[in-house]
Amino acid sequence: MKTVCALRHVAFEDLGSFAPVLAARGYAIRYVEVGTDDLTVLEPLADDLWVVLGGPIGVYQEETYPFIRTELALLRTRLTAGRAVLGLCLGCQLMARALGANVYPGGCKEIGWGPLTLTPAGLNSPLAALADGTAVLHWHGDTFDLPADAVLLASTAAYPHQAFAWGQHALGLQFHLETTARGLERWWIGHACEIAHTADLRVSDLRAATVRHAASAEARGQQCLSAWLDQAGL
Repeated sequence: MKTVCALRHVAFEDLGSFAPVLAARGYAIRYVEVGTDDLTVLEPLADDLWVVLGGPIGVYQEETYPFIRTELALLRTRLTAGRAVLGLCLGCQLMARALGANVYPGGCKEIGWGPLTLTPAGLNSPLAALADGTAVLHWHGDTFDLPADAVLLASTAAYPHQAFAWGQHALGLQFHLETTARGLERWWIGHACEIAHTADLRVSDLRAATVRHAASAEARGQQCLSAWLDQAGL
């Protein structure tokens, strides 16, 4: 059986709508709880796919969260060996850092639903299903430089680096394509402090926007994931 290892940083940011796509393709899903599980026992080349999930910390906070160093080393080994990696938000930033790029605080927080602008490469990539202006969920305040040899796939007005491909086997997404309306109810609780301390951000507004956008984003997200898995031969 094929296996996917999902590196999870907080319990409520999981594979979401991606899980049934992977299960339908015959993947056995295993979560590794970053921060509590022993990362040093992980074999970076063993699984068919790694998915590196999101979380409310910065890649540059190694002193506070020493596991980041181990996580980066594992990702660097896997990426340079040509093994498949998908990174979501923090996971995308970790991929960028593992590939030698800088990750740092951006000029503003980008939280909420909004469309992407796909680059010419993005229009011919597994993200092509998002070219119709489908709103996706953004939830970050950090950004990253584009790694060497990476191809930029998508941007927003606030953050020009929103998605990149590194070869056929590595895809980093700064935004969240994996979320579901039901799952996001846990986010409103888990990110309550950040929501409360972000100007003009309210759970009621986030929930209302989720009602409008989550279903179409979930369908497009599953379509994009399937297209990338096909491209990567997974």
